[in-house]
Amino acid sequence: MEGAPQRVQAPTGRMSPSGLPPSTDDTTTTTTTTTTTVSAAAATAAAASPPSTPTTVVRSQSLPRPPSSTGSYPSPIPSPVPDRRPPARGHEGVFVHPASFLRPRGLSHPMPPAQPERAIDREERRALRAIRNFLKVRTSYDVLPLSFRLIIFDTSLSVKESLNILIQNGIVSAPLWDSTSSTFAGLLTTSDYINVIQYYFQNPAALNQIDQFRLDSLREVEKALGVAPPETISIDPERPLYEACRRMLESRARRIPLVTHDSQTDRALVLSVVTQYRILKFVAVNVNDTQKLRKPLGELLLGSYHNIATASMDTPVIDVIHILVERSISSVPILNSEGVVYNVFEAVDVITLIKGGVYDDLSLTVGEALKKRSPDFPGIYTCSLNDGLDTIFDTIRKSRVHRLVVVDENFRLKGVLTLSDILQYILLEGETDELS
Repeated sequence: MEGAPQRVQAPTGRMSPSGLPPSTDDTTTTTTTTTTTVSAAAATAAAASPPSTPTTVVRSQSLPRPPSSTGSYPSPIPSPVPDRRPPARGHEGVFVHPASFLRPRGLSHPMPPAQPERAIDREERRALRAIRNFLKVRTSYDVLPLSFRLIIFDTSLSVKESLNILIQNGIVSAPLWDSTSSTFAGLLTTSDYINVIQYYFQNPAALNQIDQFRLDSLREVEKALGVAPPETISIDPERPLYEACRRMLESRARRIPLVTHDSQTDRALVLSVVTQYRILKFVAVNVNDTQKLRKPLGELLLGSYHNIATASMDTPVIDVIHILVERSISSVPILNSEGVVYNVFEAVDVITLIKGGVYDDLSLTVGEALKKRSPDFPGIYTCSLNDGLDTIFDTIRKSRVHRLVVVDENFRLKGVLTLSDILQYILLEGETDELS
C-alpha cells in the first residue's frame, strides 16, 4: 500500500513506525525537580515558546456392635443390593458386590484421582506471590525517577491553551488545580479532548465557541455525553504501591496522581503522576520472578479476544473517535482487506490532529492521519498466544509499551492485551487462594 508504514520487528512482535508523544512519566537524567502550575495568564507566553526537549486408600473394617432389643445385630449400612443371578445349587444365598458400598450413589464410575500440580503452574503461582509481596513493601514514591518535571493546569485555562502546552512539552496528561478553592481537581487526559470533539460534533452550532471553552467546564461535556467525569482518584506517595495499583483497577484509570498535604497549611500538594507503564516497568526491572511467568496467553486467556473494535485505513478519523468514546477504549487496531494487522490508531493520535485548535483534520482518513505521526514513533508491539508474560515483561523493561496486539502466525488479529489486563492478572490471579 502506498505510503504505508514499514513493519519493524520488536522483541515480542512486530512494529510499524508512526508518531506518539512521550508521556509524563519519562525518566530524565537531570538532578532537579520542577513543578509548574500553568494559569490562564501564563498560557499565552507558554504557547509562544518552542517545544521542550496422591491417591487415597479407603479401608473398611467390621466392628462388633451391641445387639438391639430384638436380639439381632443392626446393619451398619443400608441393605445391600442383591445379585440378580440365579442362586447357586446347594448353598442358596445373597451375593453382595463390595463396590456397591464404596461407590457414591448416582455415579456410574468412580471419581478420577486429582491431577498433580504442574511445575509451570507452581512456578506461576510463586512468581505472582513474589510480585505482590514486592508491591506491598514498596511505596508509590519509590517509582518516581530521581529527577522529573511536573506541569499542573489551572482549571481557568481554555481547552485550546492547555492543548498547546501539552504538545509543546511532549506530554499527554496533566493534573488539574482549582485555584479558587486551592484543591486538586482531577487529571486531564486525552480522553477529555476526545470528549470535547464528540460534544462539538453533536452540537456544531457551538463550534465557534470552542476557543473560549475552559477546563472547568469539562464536567458539562461529560454530563451531556453521559461519560465518566475526569479522573479524581489520588493516593499519598508514602502508601504501598500495591494500594495504588488496586485503586487504579477499581477506577479503571491508567494513571494515578500522588497527592500529599502540607504539614503547616494542610493543603493538598500534587507531587507527581504514576502510570501503569511505570509501575510494570518498575516490577520488570526489580523482580526477577517475572521470568517464571511462562504460561502462554492462550492458556491464560489474558486480554480481549471477542467483539474487538477495528477499522481500516480508509475509515474516517471521526468514526474512530466515536468508537473510542462508545467503547471507552484507548486504541483501535487497523486491519487491511485480508484482516491482517496493519497499524493501531491510538487516542493520543487525536492530539496531533487538533493542535493549534484546528479541527479540520478530523475529516481525514485513518491512513492520512497516521502519516502525521512523528518519525520517532516507536511503533506497535505484537505477541502471539504462545507467548508468556515473561517475554512481555522483558519487552516492557526495554521499550515503552502501552498495549500489545495478539496475532497469529500470519499476523491476523486475535486479540488485544493492555497494561490494565497485565496489572489485573498479577494483582488478582490466585489471590483468594493465598488468603485461604
